[in-house]
Amino acid sequence: MKNLKWILMLSIGLASCGVDMPKETKSSFETMKVKKQDVTMPVKFSARMKGKTDVTITPQVAGQLMRIAVSEGQQVRKGQVLFVIDSRNAQLELEAARANLQAAQASENSAKLEYESNKNLYDKKIVSSYMLNNSENTYKQAKAAVAQARAAVNSAKVNLGFCTITAPVAGIIGEIAVRTGDQVSPGAPLTMLSGNLNMEAEFSLTEAVVEDMVQSGMTEADKQKYLSSLPEVSFVMKNGTEYPHKGRITSLTGVVNAATGSLLCKASFPNPNGHLYSGIQGTVVLPYAEKDVIIIPQNAVVRLQDKSLVYKVKADSMATAVDVTIEDVGNGQDFIVKSGLNVGDQIVTVGANNVTEGQQVLFPEEVKSEK
Repeated sequence: MKNLKWILMLSIGLASCGVDMPKETKSSFETMKVKKQDVTMPVKFSARMKGKTDVTITPQVAGQLMRIAVSEGQQVRKGQVLFVIDSRNAQLELEAARANLQAAQASENSAKLEYESNKNLYDKKIVSSYMLNNSENTYKQAKAAVAQARAAVNSAKVNLGFCTITAPVAGIIGEIAVRTGDQVSPGAPLTMLSGNLNMEAEFSLTEAVVEDMVQSGMTEADKQKYLSSLPEVSFVMKNGTEYPHKGRITSLTGVVNAATGSLLCKASFPNPNGHLYSGIQGTVVLPYAEKDVIIIPQNAVVRLQDKSLVYKVKADSMATAVDVTIEDVGNGQDFIVKSGLNVGDQIVTVGANNVTEGQQVLFPEEVKSEK
């Protein structure tokens, strides 16, 4: 009791001396009214870059590799020499084929003379029809032998040409799997040539996304028209750097992968400076427009375990927690509200983390100023 008296006397004394007593402070909150608006949000897909005309270089003939005319990572033009295989056997085969052709042509000439002579003699009734027909057949066989010999010469020329391997497209040389002196054979890969003037980012789309993008019943022409109307896409490297040139979605396979339940999609990117390489991974970003949706700032959302809460201001200025379903816009600032709020609801933004259920968040002067 004595302590209580001393406290009362001290309070009266301080008041009489003009000392201000501490006043109750009000927490600072900001609120907003919910409304609908349009927003463009980035939809991201993991992607792998591939040359639009990637070609595996393999020999067409067997032989010893005499020369490697390029190096790994080198930019080559179409028709440039890449590898040279020992051509001596192919050259000998060509010479033999040419000799056989000459012999076949000589036999043809002899058969032709024999046939024409027997024809004249038959007209004079000196030889029988049997001899005429026999000489005619021999002539036809000789002509066929010439055709076969000429085909053998052409085949030998082709095989000789295969000894010099050239670039079928312009691009970048990949890893070279052989060395000079190695014995190579048809079908064994020598290197990969990535046609890198245009690159394709390959990524997968789920059936749900495809159904949202492409309507059922579309013809192939309608689908291609729709894909060409989609906005340009971006490619972001693994280190977060965005590739400076935009690309476009060019194709969408019509078969769902049974294992993944997705469809393969391709976006084409120009590569004038050769900065993109086959095999690099990153993210394709497609700007997707959402129309007439509720957008709220991220600082208005309070995370509580697996729930997302927003404090709605009631008519008596008190706050009540509302469970909402949200989707990230992707700009680091806003959320799309899928459920839990309606247009015109007033919610707490700045200071939402400090609000408790039933707390007053609007004060008379604030309500008056808002009006």
